[in-house]
Amino acid sequence: MLNIRKHLVTDEANRPIAVQIDYEDWCRIEQVLGLDGGQKAPTDLAEHLGKLDWPVDGLRYQQEVRGEWE
Repeated sequence: MLNIRKHLVTDEANRPIAVQIDYEDWCRIEQVLGLDGGQKAPTDLAEHLGKLDWPVDGLRYQQEVRGEWE
């Protein structure tokens, strides 16, 4: 069993909301779990092609919306 130093993060009502661990401990956890250090396989965006039926050109819409910010 790993001895992991952890720090509990609480909210204003003293309820636990997160746990912080030292980076060295995180690296040991990744090693034990056989993770590769956070490198994700690239996403093949081609599988999403044509999934959204949008009546307007995406680039044109983006330019119009950003034009409203000024």
